[in-house]
Amino acid sequence: MASKKWFQTLVAFILIFILIFLIEQTKFIFEPVGSYLTAIAVPFIGAGLLYYITLPLVTFLEKYKFPRIASILVTFLLLMFVVFLFFNYVIPIAQQQFERLVGNIPDIADGIEEIIVYWQDNQNIIPPQVESMIDRVTNNLDNHLENFATFIINFIGQLFGFVFSFVLIPFFWFFMLKDGDKLVPFISKFLSKPKAASFMELMARVNHTLSSFIQGQVIVSVCVGFMLYIGYVIIDLDYALTLALFGLVMNLIPFVGPFISAVPAVIIGFFQEPMVAVYVIIVMVVAQQIESNFISPNVMGRVLQLHPLTIITLILAAGSIAGFFGLLFIIPAYAVLKTIVSHFYHEWRRKQPEGEKEIF
Repeated sequence: MASKKWFQTLVAFILIFILIFLIEQTKFIFEPVGSYLTAIAVPFIGAGLLYYITLPLVTFLEKYKFPRIASILVTFLLLMFVVFLFFNYVIPIAQQQFERLVGNIPDIADGIEEIIVYWQDNQNIIPPQVESMIDRVTNNLDNHLENFATFIINFIGQLFGFVFSFVLIPFFWFFMLKDGDKLVPFISKFLSKPKAASFMELMARVNHTLSSFIQGQVIVSVCVGFMLYIGYVIIDLDYALTLALFGLVMNLIPFVGPFISAVPAVIIGFFQEPMVAVYVIIVMVVAQQIESNFISPNVMGRVLQLHPLTIITLILAAGSIAGFFGLLFIIPAYAVLKTIVSHFYHEWRRKQPEGEKEIF
């Protein structure tokens, strides 16, 4: 029986769970490591995002005989110029619009309550379950809107905390660009030739997955943000810049992000004027059609090859466990894990004798 594949697989799972149990029982040993990783997580992840965003420009400059250091410095200066323009010309307007939006939340809540009460009073036949649900929504509407406002304010607080960690990000980013391509060959020196080749192939696939996702998602989100802003300005929607920036950030979340960004825009458009809400929906549909049919296929292709149901499941789990930042990072993390598992599975199959390449 010990030679059966199902038995060997079962033993492997048991050993994995025993290992997890032992790690849990001796977690005090790993707490210093966890504290260290937590301390460097924000600058490391931030620098990694900047690395993949700016790497194409550095590579482009090197093709024109720029030294590596000069390419990095030029890229840094261009990045600082973009940040300067953003904080001097975009952020002040968005801040003013956001403050006015927060001040109008009580009026929006009152308007929604009036609409629900009016609809409820003018219905002849309402199922008891629906009526009970409407009562609960009406009674807790203020709390829901206050919770939403609190979520936005907490998100901004987290964002400022994240921005504070930017002090270290430029240093991490600089050395990633300068010496990042030396890490994999350095580690490969300590491996045998077959394992070194396998390791370098794995790192190349992981690097391709991350770069394709990060660069593609940023380009797509910026394009959608611009389209939304232009559309909102054309239909004269209030808080156009704030809502467009919100749409840009939400589009960083695959699949469900566009639907999340549509909700506040439609609500605000409705209370501005009912037809404006219709125009907002049209703008959102047009922007998403352009993005899904023209921008994403040309920018990202099908690099992740994830089923929409998988994306939704991952996002629901990550949102409940890690909040907003979990939503942002769960898809690339899953894509990297999938790439690693796929690589080792194919390596295992390649080493199996002919006719014994299946797990079960």
